[in-house]
Amino acid sequence: MGDDTGTTLPKTHEVPAAVRHAAVWPGDPPVAYTAHSEWLVLYKKERPVAEIFATSYLADDGGEDRPVTFVFNGGPGAASAYLHMGAIGPRRIAFPPDGTLPSPPARLVDNPESWLGFSDLVFIDPVGTGFSRAIEPTAKDKEGDKEAHDPKSFFGLKRDLESLGEFISRWLSTRSRWESPIFIAGESYGGFRAAKLARLLPESYGVGLTGAVLISPALEFAPLNPSDYDALPWIDKLPTMAAAAFFHGRSRAFEPGTPLTEVLDAAERFATTGYVAYLTRGAGLAAEERAAIVGRLADLIGLPFDVVQRAEGRITMQVFVRELLRDERKVLGLYDASVTAHDPFPDRPDFAGPDPTLAGIESAYTAAINQQLRQAIGVETERDYHLLSYDVFNSWKLDADQHALDSNVGATDDLRYGMSLNPELRVFITHGRYDLVTPYFTTDRIRNLMRLDPDVAARLTVEHYQGGHMFYAWEESRVAFRRRVGEFIQNALGA
Repeated sequence: MGDDTGTTLPKTHEVPAAVRHAAVWPGDPPVAYTAHSEWLVLYKKERPVAEIFATSYLADDGGEDRPVTFVFNGGPGAASAYLHMGAIGPRRIAFPPDGTLPSPPARLVDNPESWLGFSDLVFIDPVGTGFSRAIEPTAKDKEGDKEAHDPKSFFGLKRDLESLGEFISRWLSTRSRWESPIFIAGESYGGFRAAKLARLLPESYGVGLTGAVLISPALEFAPLNPSDYDALPWIDKLPTMAAAAFFHGRSRAFEPGTPLTEVLDAAERFATTGYVAYLTRGAGLAAEERAAIVGRLADLIGLPFDVVQRAEGRITMQVFVRELLRDERKVLGLYDASVTAHDPFPDRPDFAGPDPTLAGIESAYTAAINQQLRQAIGVETERDYHLLSYDVFNSWKLDADQHALDSNVGATDDLRYGMSLNPELRVFITHGRYDLVTPYFTTDRIRNLMRLDPDVAARLTVEHYQGGHMFYAWEESRVAFRRRVGEFIQNALGA
């Protein structure tokens, strides 16, 4: 895929210079490191087509064989700032211990849970996010080439993955790091990317991976789009709704003080037994049996029976977060249902306020990444840092060669293929238990359907934490996650 990509920078194109900053991460043991922020140019037919911005944290005495982890977020349209400033980088936002929103302005602190203690880190902003940009073709380009590069071509599943593969391969070459054990880590749609790259990187770019960490991933697209005529999306969200109802004291199925594991076990059993029958048989069930299942569902997720019955047992996450605490004029977060905010328009039929999780943290992450890049490291640019680009998200397309009726889009097969292609590849998948957007039970269900033989299954770790989509905002979860990833990397290295 890289045969139309040049290796030198044309004199006609100017790219901002790299900047460097030396510091010490005060972990145990401390790590002296140098931060490098730079733009790397991608080419097509020897013409520059995009500038990808990335920030690398490299241990000063690490050597060329030190592990390096390439990190990206999802969206699509999200920059890497969420993982950079929330969990993995040497500095992070100062969150309250319970993961609630920090008061503005965002304050940065040294991050004891940074992965810098066991790996160099490279945070990549895909094209259209952060400071990364596609390069518009010139009038001369358009005149001489009827197929002149379309800047929005990067906003597609296939080209996006190729651009990441090109970047990683070029970075390893320019840094002379092909001897390093290579890891990738992606969150949300970034987890989808990581699963796809487990196959693409070794097959198309010769990059052998040692490990992949998938954080709150969306492995398959189908469960993200529920309808009245399928079952899986409703099944997958039920345990998370039950956990949220219990967290807020609205569960009628469990007494306060019940271990959360007991709540989740019961919800998972119901989701895969009685609830499946209800969703798949519909009017084929006797009225009494249907009423009993609806009653059990209502008790588990804490909503009134008539609300669940009227919805025919199919409660969307938007309805759930609005209805659970309606009597308190509160809504829950879609990305972390343990978080609440006041409903500014309780009288309106549809929720018209901001999501208390994703929308609430945008200003904190924007301020934090600008502090880190512009002030701490010294990046000088007039570009705005695009934390979450809705232009990228709304322009996203499926650019793979497949028939319109072949609509199954997923990454699980690529992950299975990658683990077979590379018999040493280890994979770590994790979720927050209160995430309604990419619920943990989807991954648990898919993992049990992957038909892995014992040797391959032993290289796949699935573990979940308290919190939501960005569970690392919770101090307890962030500490536990960092410890487990450290163990995962050491095991992958054979240490």
